[in-house]
Amino acid sequence: MKRLLIVLILIVIAAGFGGWYWRNRDTGGPGFRTVTVERGDLLATINATGTIEPEEVIDIGAQVAGQILSFGQDPRDPADTNNPGIVKDPKFAGKLIDYGSPVEENTVLAKIDESLYKAQVDRAQAQKEQAQAQIESANAQVAVADANLQRAKADLGQLDAKLNQAKRDWVRAQQLGPSKALADVDYDAAEAAYKTAVATLAVGDATVVQAQASLKDANANVSKAKAALNDAEAALNNARINLGYCTIKSPVKGVIISRRVNIGQTVVSSLNAPSLFLLAKDLKKIQVWASVNEADIGNIKDEQPVTFTVDAHPDQVFHGKVSQIRLNASMTQNVVIYTVVVNTDNSQEKLLPYLTANLQFEISKRHNVLLVPNAALRWKPSPQQVAPEARDEYVRSQSRSKTPPGEKAAPVADKEPHNRGILWVEDNGFVKPIKVRIGLSDGLQTEIVKGEIAEGAKVVVGEGRAANGGGTSNPFAPKMFGGTKPQQQQ
Repeated sequence: MKRLLIVLILIVIAAGFGGWYWRNRDTGGPGFRTVTVERGDLLATINATGTIEPEEVIDIGAQVAGQILSFGQDPRDPADTNNPGIVKDPKFAGKLIDYGSPVEENTVLAKIDESLYKAQVDRAQAQKEQAQAQIESANAQVAVADANLQRAKADLGQLDAKLNQAKRDWVRAQQLGPSKALADVDYDAAEAAYKTAVATLAVGDATVVQAQASLKDANANVSKAKAALNDAEAALNNARINLGYCTIKSPVKGVIISRRVNIGQTVVSSLNAPSLFLLAKDLKKIQVWASVNEADIGNIKDEQPVTFTVDAHPDQVFHGKVSQIRLNASMTQNVVIYTVVVNTDNSQEKLLPYLTANLQFEISKRHNVLLVPNAALRWKPSPQQVAPEARDEYVRSQSRSKTPPGEKAAPVADKEPHNRGILWVEDNGFVKPIKVRIGLSDGLQTEIVKGEIAEGAKVVVGEGRAANGGGTSNPFAPKMFGGTKPQQQQ
C-alpha cells in the first residue's frame, strides 16, 4: 500500500509536469510586438490645472461702524419695484439678500444702525444754524460800524469848515492887532476859536480812524462767522455722508457670491473696511487661473487657444484664450509656478466660480502626418536581436554611450542631434534600424518628418512571445521552475 501510494504520487507529479511543459513549450521562438505607422493629425499641448474665477470681483465693505439691522430685499421678490431689470420669481417672496442673489446698481444690500450718525447730523445742523446767526449779527455790526464811519466823516467835514472860518478870523485879528479898532477881548476870542477848531478837527480825525477800525473789526467778524459757517456745512456734509454709509448699496450690477455677516452682528470700521459681501460683476464672462510650470511657460503666448474640462461637466470641453501671463510667480516644492489667466465665455452659466479646471494649452498642430508611438522611439534591442549587417555599428554606438564612471566621453563626430531618432523593423527574425527625423510630439505619438519609413510599415515597440496554437495563457498562473527563458537567435 505504501509503495502504491508513492507510485500514484509520482504519476500525479509527472502528469502535472507534462501538462505544464505542453502548455509552455517554446515552439514559436522569440517575437516582437509591432505597430503600424499611420497618418493622422497631431496636437501638441501643455497640461495644467487651474481654478475658475469671476472676471471681476468686488469686495463690498462698510465705511462706518455699527450693528447690522437688516438686509435688503431680494430683487427677485415680486414685491420689489426698485429693480425692474431682474426677473421676478414667486418663490423669493419675502426673501432677503443672500448667496446667489442677483443685484442691480444701487440695490440696497444691508442697513447699519444709524442712530449715532443721525445725532451727528442734527448736531452739525445746529452748528450750521448757529454760524448763520453769527453771520447775521456780524453783518449788523458791519452796518453799524459803517454808519458810524460815515457820521464821523461828516462831522469831520463840519469841523474842517469851522477850522477854516476860525483860521480866517484869526488871520484878520492878527492883521488888526490890539488897537482901537479891535478890542483885546475879540483878539483873544479869535485866537481861542482858532485853536479850539484845530483841536476839534484832530478829535474828528481820531473819530474817523476809530470808526474805520470798528468797521474793519466788524468785517473780520463777518469773515470769522463765514468760516465757522463753512466748517459747520462741512461737518454737516460729513455727517450726512456717514449717515448715507449706513445703507450699504451695490456699486455695480452682479451676483452675490458670498455674504459674510449676519443680522445683529456689529461691524467695526478701522484702517481696513470690513468685508460684508463678495460680488461678481458678470458671471457670463469668467476666467481660469492656471498654474503653469516654469519649464512650460516659454511656450505660452497671448491669445493662445486653450481647451479645458471640469469635473462638474466631464463630457463637455470648454474653449478659451490666454489673456495674461502674470509675472508674480510663486515657488512650490522648489518649482517656480506662474499664473496664466485664460478668458472664456460662460453665456450658458455652466461654469461656477472656484471649480477646478484641467487645461490643455495648444502649442502646435500637424495635419495628415506620419505618426509612430513614442514607445517605438524609446525601444532598444539587445545586440543579439540586431541584424548581423548592422550589429557591429550598433554595438559601437552602445559602447560610446556607456562611459565608465569618472571618465569623460570622447567626442563623436556622427552623434545624432536631438531631433533624430531610430525606429526598428523586423527582418527575418532580427531587427534593423531606420534613422528618422522626428518633429512634434503630444506625449503619446511623435511626428516623423523625414526617413525611409512609409505609411503602413510595422515598427517594433517591444518584445513578445508567440502563443502556442494561438491559445492564451493566464499571466497570474504560477511559473514552475522559474518559467522558460527565451532563446536568443545568434
